[in-house]
Amino acid sequence: MSVSAPPPSPSTPPTPPSNSAVIPLITLERPFDVDEFASLLGETSIRVTVPLEHLAEVVRRITDFMGFGIYVYSLSVRPAPSELLKSFILELHRVDYSAGEKTWVQFVEKGTSDSPFGPSGTRT
Repeated sequence: MSVSAPPPSPSTPPTPPSNSAVIPLITLERPFDVDEFASLLGETSIRVTVPLEHLAEVVRRITDFMGFGIYVYSLSVRPAPSELLKSFILELHRVDYSAGEKTWVQFVEKGTSDSPFGPSGTRT
């Protein structure tokens, strides 16, 4: 009696891993740039996460910018959601002074105009 090898079973090629399951080994995060932040000043509202080492410079730039008196912001700073105080969430909202209320109120966009006298086009 002779023993014969079993017939070869059909082999299927291994399936390649799907691209949706690929996780990058590292992710690159752009470092915080104070000059890039400063270019946002003039917007109605701004929300950024600022690393601790840049917080003092960012606040200085905001106060310097407000020194011109054209754009004034209410400023809110709180710790970012982590156990360590390595970054802070900074929120700025543009405000105007209300003489009637004798306080700073939220800025309301009145529209834009090519007239140097404002949206109404008149001096009054």
